[in-house]
Amino acid sequence: MSPARRRGPAQRSSRERPAPQLTALGEEVSDYVRARVPLLYLVTWEEERVLRELEAVAVRLRKRCLVWTETDGLRNVALPNEAVARRAREPAEVLGTIRRDDADALYILVDFHLHVEKAGVRRLLRDLAHELQTSTKTVLLVAPRLVLPAELEKEVTVVDVPLPSRAAIARHLDLVGERLGPGKSSLSAGDRDELIRSAQGMTLQELEQSLALAMVKLGVIDRRAIELVLREKEQLVRKGSALECVRWDEGFESVGGLDLLKDWLASRKDAFSQEARNYGLPAPRGLCLIGVQGCGKSLSAKAVARFYRLPLLRFDIGRVFAGIVGRSEENVRQALRLAESIAPCVLWIDELEKSLSGARSSSVSDAGTTARVISTITTWLQERGGEGVYVVATANDISNLPPELLRKGRFDEIFFVDLPAEPERAEILSIHLRKRDREPDDFDLARVAAATRGFSGAELEEAVIAGLYEAFSARRAMTTEDLLAAVERTVPLSTTMQESVGAIRAWAKGRARRASSAS
Repeated sequence: MSPARRRGPAQRSSRERPAPQLTALGEEVSDYVRARVPLLYLVTWEEERVLRELEAVAVRLRKRCLVWTETDGLRNVALPNEAVARRAREPAEVLGTIRRDDADALYILVDFHLHVEKAGVRRLLRDLAHELQTSTKTVLLVAPRLVLPAELEKEVTVVDVPLPSRAAIARHLDLVGERLGPGKSSLSAGDRDELIRSAQGMTLQELEQSLALAMVKLGVIDRRAIELVLREKEQLVRKGSALECVRWDEGFESVGGLDLLKDWLASRKDAFSQEARNYGLPAPRGLCLIGVQGCGKSLSAKAVARFYRLPLLRFDIGRVFAGIVGRSEENVRQALRLAESIAPCVLWIDELEKSLSGARSSSVSDAGTTARVISTITTWLQERGGEGVYVVATANDISNLPPELLRKGRFDEIFFVDLPAEPERAEILSIHLRKRDREPDDFDLARVAAATRGFSGAELEEAVIAGLYEAFSARRAMTTEDLLAAVERTVPLSTTMQESVGAIRAWAKGRARRASSAS
């Protein structure tokens, strides 16, 4: 048998392999290589997946594929033992080797972003870029973040590698199921679609780790694995960004009233599915909740995330402002990119008017920083696409909101959350009593609800807590009289800020949908 026949598939030269089927990323890189673009910078966390795709590109184009890492130096992927002289480990040394080499090849430099800011390396890369334009060699930098000195901006083509698509996640899920064998996966068609949707924004390795954890904990991959996947996504935001991952332990069963809002959300629940995309529906964009303080807007934002079974990210816009001019806008862009990277998710922007107040005086108070931040956010709200990020914004004082934020197209709908009506107040009281292991039927809630006209949901909760304190101090069970006494001592916000509440109600009339039919 000839030596060529004795080599295994991994050792065959690229000329002996059949041309593989390329992904969209592979096709894009292949086009750049054929166009003789000298330096490509691929930004990705999925090093292993991208290296496999680049090797497939090399096979398709009948080029050699050489990979450099600081630990192993430069090596041939197909012939790992080839030419020890190629094992250049120093950054400057490997660039010199590439310049001298006359091979028709792809040179993949992994984690080279750690070295590009060195003066000598920058100069070598610029020289190499000029020389490669007339050669059949291409250099590809693969790194998890973009580090590009100004001297190289015109020499390097940047490719942001997308995270796995729904189709790629579905294929990987099938492969995992095949490896586990029959009986180890009991996902219905609907659960499988929800798991794939929940896994969007994860790498295939992160998905596999979550599924492995499901097997260890549950012994089977079923609907419960969806929650493990969502928990894994929480790890992505536990960095020093303006995003905070919020657990949605409570759903709409903890939200009294707001029947019109609940019905509207229920009618769009299936709009996140692939079936809706195939039907021609665009992905839901989000909603804005405007209303009186303490009436359940923040709780509703958490309930929306649980209702749609999506991770909830709280966007603290106040944390993006920094002292260096231009840094605040970049902080906003980074936070929005992070939200998109783990999509689909719910992005909760709480008390929007406090974060973005002062836009009109921005030019004289902060050199226009606030105005630019608002522009960045409004542009993103308008132009974001795909299934990505479902935004829930809440606001109390609309007078401080920039009018461009409330324009149609930023959100699917704007809802006005008013003070709860009498039946809703009774429902809210029942919810808070059950939370504290009290039976609502033991109290005359109709009487308490009638006595709490103008109370917000938060004030009703405080009345229940105050009644419990009163009863506890006397070492007896709480009664209706304790609740009424607590109500008597409370002056609601609707009374102390009557003009502000009236202004919000006047603005909402004809401008926003009612969240409750009873208000």
